[in-house]
Amino acid sequence: MIEIESITKRYGDVAVVDDVSMVIEPHTLTVIVGTSGSGKTTLLRMINRLVEPTSGTIRLDGVDNRSVPGHELRRSIGYAIQGNGLFPHRTVAQNIGTVPLLLGWDAARIKARVDELLALLQLDPAAFGPRYPHELSGGQQQRVGVARALAAEPNVLLMDEPFGALDPIIRTKAQEDLLAIQKRFGTTIILVTHDMEEAVHLGDRIAVMDAGKLIQYASPTEILARPATGFVETLVGASDRPFKLLSLGEVRDVVEPGSAEGEGIAAGATQRDALAELLWSGRTAMPVTSDDGMPIGRVTVQGLVKRAARPK
Repeated sequence: MIEIESITKRYGDVAVVDDVSMVIEPHTLTVIVGTSGSGKTTLLRMINRLVEPTSGTIRLDGVDNRSVPGHELRRSIGYAIQGNGLFPHRTVAQNIGTVPLLLGWDAARIKARVDELLALLQLDPAAFGPRYPHELSGGQQQRVGVARALAAEPNVLLMDEPFGALDPIIRTKAQEDLLAIQKRFGTTIILVTHDMEEAVHLGDRIAVMDAGKLIQYASPTEILARPATGFVETLVGASDRPFKLLSLGEVRDVVEPGSAEGEGIAAGATQRDALAELLWSGRTAMPVTSDDGMPIGRVTVQGLVKRAARPK
């Protein structure tokens, strides 16, 4: 658990983070979203004390983060940034093993952890471990950056615009990798982005910041359905809000009894994908199949449109 209590950071007379309080539950993925200059990155960096607060307290599992020497704190917290920040003169394996080596892990344990993370991120350890960062694509570099941040088995992972430099296709894959990692290890993740679409897709909870203040802190559904201010509403975007809502739910939650003609859709697909397929194919209904491929009912345009309406 991360407890942020009345945290303020001033540079001269300017409060870049202004009296922010929030609690991040264990094993969740929280996204901090806002425009440039809103204070989101400064808030993130106060968790691992790359930035020291002017006032307030941050506790990790009840322990004040100022009670631990800064370098020790940072070794216990994963940190991944946009552009990955890999050491160019070190191999992929050496980059990932940086913090475990500093912590005194033996060579066999480091190698096992490096191989585990590379395999998890679909990078063959034998092929990619000996390579240098310049020999990798942008997406591969980003995956290695995430692996390095996770190498020492941290309970907390901080991510600052980690996917901002990636093209859309690679970015989507990187997001899915992150969700798989979070599910696998149960890491508490705090991710900064300016992209509300990314925030809705990834976050268990979303913290919206503006001019250093925390404007709203809630689930994606609550943010979309009940934005606290005009600023949040603008950030959410009125035109595609129904589609964002549908992206949060699976087809299995809107299955209706009955059958339909044509190609079906998996129960685990998003409701947004289902509506898109129905509209594209000109159908009003289509079959839904279970995880093992068996038909379990149908999904309809009418049902999905009703689901996309503002919750009462």
